[in-house]
Amino acid sequence: MNRIHSQSDWTARARAVLPGGGFGNFDPGIVIRDGQGARVRDEDGNDYVDYLIGSGPMLLGHGHPEVLEAVFEQLPKGMTFFANNAAGIDLAEEICRAVPCAEQIRYVSSGGEADMYAMRLARAFTGRDKIVKFEGGYHGMSAEAQMSLAPAARVNFPQAVPDSAGIPTSVAAEMLIAPFNDFDYIRSLLAEWGDQVAAIIVEPLQRIIPPLPGFLQLLRDEADNYGIVLIFDEVVTGFRFDYGGAQTLYGLTPDIATLGKIIGGGFPLAAIAGRADIMAHFDKPAVGADRWLMQLGTLSGNPVAAVAGLKTMEVLRRDGQYARLRGLGEAVQTMVREALDPTGIPYQIVGDPTLFEVVFTDQPPRDYRAVQAADGGRAKVWNDALRAGGIFKSPGKTYPCLALTDADLDQTRAAMRAAAAQLS
Repeated sequence: MNRIHSQSDWTARARAVLPGGGFGNFDPGIVIRDGQGARVRDEDGNDYVDYLIGSGPMLLGHGHPEVLEAVFEQLPKGMTFFANNAAGIDLAEEICRAVPCAEQIRYVSSGGEADMYAMRLARAFTGRDKIVKFEGGYHGMSAEAQMSLAPAARVNFPQAVPDSAGIPTSVAAEMLIAPFNDFDYIRSLLAEWGDQVAAIIVEPLQRIIPPLPGFLQLLRDEADNYGIVLIFDEVVTGFRFDYGGAQTLYGLTPDIATLGKIIGGGFPLAAIAGRADIMAHFDKPAVGADRWLMQLGTLSGNPVAAVAGLKTMEVLRRDGQYARLRGLGEAVQTMVREALDPTGIPYQIVGDPTLFEVVFTDQPPRDYRAVQAADGGRAKVWNDALRAGGIFKSPGKTYPCLALTDADLDQTRAAMRAAAAQLS
């Protein structure tokens, strides 16, 4: 097939064969041709500094030479086997060494799968059905995860609101929705429902919102009090916040963690990691047919993703990598302040230096509703101007990566100054 170089031609072709003209992930009006380091280029040849980095997995940047070498070495040996392979076992051992809660792991292909199985695993372990989820928390595309992810309606807690068509109404009855960072509410919710709850699932950093001091510890204490499985969704924060993830950074160990993105080095790979007695429910002879959780996947633990993940993690273990990543993130945050402070426009930098966003509000948001109440119009002007200045990012997140260069940072600074000028 002849290659069509015009981006408008590609988007027209996409509209004919893809619902909405895209893959469902990102702005379908942009078609990426290639990426190198911290840069991507679209089909019209426009060059961008990449703060999306594949929605997080490309922490080392695109085309890292050591990761490519590992992948190229593996490809002639086989791409997938639907059977154990040495690279997958090596990677499992390294995850168990690194992640505090990980005594054993089970592979899947996506973070959404990992979250789905983690909730099912908690139900198998406890014999209970209900799941506590926080409004605005993202845990993939399962029916449970699509409850109160981005609700437009303000309903009373703990009522669940489906965010997608096609979900049976019965699913909502098993989901209890709570506001993030609300100590009193989670205590009262569990006082009423705790003996029916299988799991509390939470992003340690909910999208971009940090936990208030003591909030994750409260979840740990309440889970222990009621015999509930505490699940940390670390698909985003795992190996980004720290080598052991948010649970290492925050010093708080869940019962189960879900991992993805970075552990596959840019290839499809994710995992459920947890205590051995909980993970035993994946092992039919260990728990019996009635308590066994069936799980399989064609590409789970495939060796190409495993070697890419292993090499990525080897690079991350080297001295100074996380200090450098945080330094880069702090440098970008400083650029935001230098650009926006002179305008007098109220804003907050919300998140962690390794993952954050600008929210146009005068108070630090502590939950989903506070973020939604911020000035979305200003956010759109800011993000559109950054795109025009050659910055490629999500409208809701900024992902620094280790491949950022001085030239990338200079372009970022200039784009932010221009965006601030448009706002003012």
